[in-house]
Amino acid sequence: MVLLTPDVATQRVNRLYRILTIRAREARQFKAFYAGNQPLAFASDEWRREHQDRYRDFSDNWCEVVANSTSERIAVQGFKLPSSTKSRQSKAEKLLYDSWLRNEQDSLSAQGFLESIIARRSYALVWGDPTGEPIINWKSAEQAMVWYDAETGRRREYGFVVWDDPDEMLEFATLYTPEWVYKFSRGSAYKGDLGLILPEHVLAGGGGGWKHLPEASGPNHLGVVPLVEFPNRPILGVGPLSDISGTTAMQNAINLLWAYLFNAADYASMPARVVMGQSPPKIPILDPVTGEKIGERPIDEKALTRGRMLWLTGEKSSVGQWEAAKLDVFTSVIEQAVGHIAAQTRTPPHYLVSNKGLSNLSGDALKAAETGLVQKVLQARDFFEPRVRDVFELIALQLGDDKMAQQARLGVVKWKDAENRSDAQTSDAMVKDAQAGYPFEYLLEMRGHSPSDISRIMAMKDAETQRNMAAGISDLLNASAPPPVDGGQPAPVGG
Repeated sequence: MVLLTPDVATQRVNRLYRILTIRAREARQFKAFYAGNQPLAFASDEWRREHQDRYRDFSDNWCEVVANSTSERIAVQGFKLPSSTKSRQSKAEKLLYDSWLRNEQDSLSAQGFLESIIARRSYALVWGDPTGEPIINWKSAEQAMVWYDAETGRRREYGFVVWDDPDEMLEFATLYTPEWVYKFSRGSAYKGDLGLILPEHVLAGGGGGWKHLPEASGPNHLGVVPLVEFPNRPILGVGPLSDISGTTAMQNAINLLWAYLFNAADYASMPARVVMGQSPPKIPILDPVTGEKIGERPIDEKALTRGRMLWLTGEKSSVGQWEAAKLDVFTSVIEQAVGHIAAQTRTPPHYLVSNKGLSNLSGDALKAAETGLVQKVLQARDFFEPRVRDVFELIALQLGDDKMAQQARLGVVKWKDAENRSDAQTSDAMVKDAQAGYPFEYLLEMRGHSPSDISRIMAMKDAETQRNMAAGISDLLNASAPPPVDGGQPAPVGG
């Protein structure tokens, strides 16, 4: 067992915290765009000075649609161990998946997957409650990170989690190693708004304000780092991707174009008239006693407009007019920008625009339109699946079953179908697959039923088969019985 001294553990915490601070800043920006909190960008300085405050809270939010289109098709519906030879859910599989469901991961895991899609990564922490039952908590990209060993880039060397207690004005940190769990705390004054990055000499001398809590620290009974990272479609040498990182620039352009359109609609959306060769009309001021004109005052322009009145007294006075501005210039460009978002993010066009050549589409046309999104979902699942296996391995370790944990490393995750199919399409496919010889239970899996539903349906199917067999035997016995003798009683079967 290799343990870190408190000083070395504090150095690791400072290093990981600095990295987490940079990641957290970016994650907050992505999540703000997802929520529609998008500052107006690309405007000229003159226009911004006059109008930015007016449109500060406006956004035509497409980032949410792009992220949701992927996340809504990713869900874990079961887990299969490689050693299971039975067609139905084994006892070990049921034990693992029941722990998953008891932790409400059918809903909470969706939040974790969505966090990865928006903010590049998310984290699942597996630990135990006082009774030893596995507990699964998801952490955002602002709260946690995993440090991998430099040689393989896969083994989790450290896990790091931070959180605040605003009531106590304290910030807490936990450093997980395979052997030990180190707890730290410090005053929130060290943190600041986005996390205070202290100079190296300050960190070396004061430890960044972190205070080691030996009484709260202790051994890691799992023997591995219990924090699992879920990266979204990582690239070698670059890292995970955010599905909305490429959308933010186009989102800014769309918001600005809408602001320009609103401005044009406010000032130039209707024909306007101008009086030429005539000074602004004035109303004479009369002496109340003599009735003589003693001055003039400007006419109330609002009253003039409401009354639809105008006096023209000059010989060369005339009225000119300019036509209303054409607002469709802006809307056509916005539609082009939304189309670019659809192409760049592989989001189906009918998710973004519902009235541009997309009415009365056939099922085949819709399937073709969603091909890019389906492939993106499958790619994301390829990277999520090993990490889901890691979570089930940790569940097995928490349950104290090392053999089950080893099997979980090679398990198979049952995912929600990435394609949207109608009931008619699914039923037709099941009939054809059944005719081809596929087992009924496999067809239920392809239909998208969970393991518990499949077990229930198969039990009902077995009971129905037994009832049909019993009814068939009864009918056969009744058909083979000899006719009744005189008196209406059936003859003895023995002769």
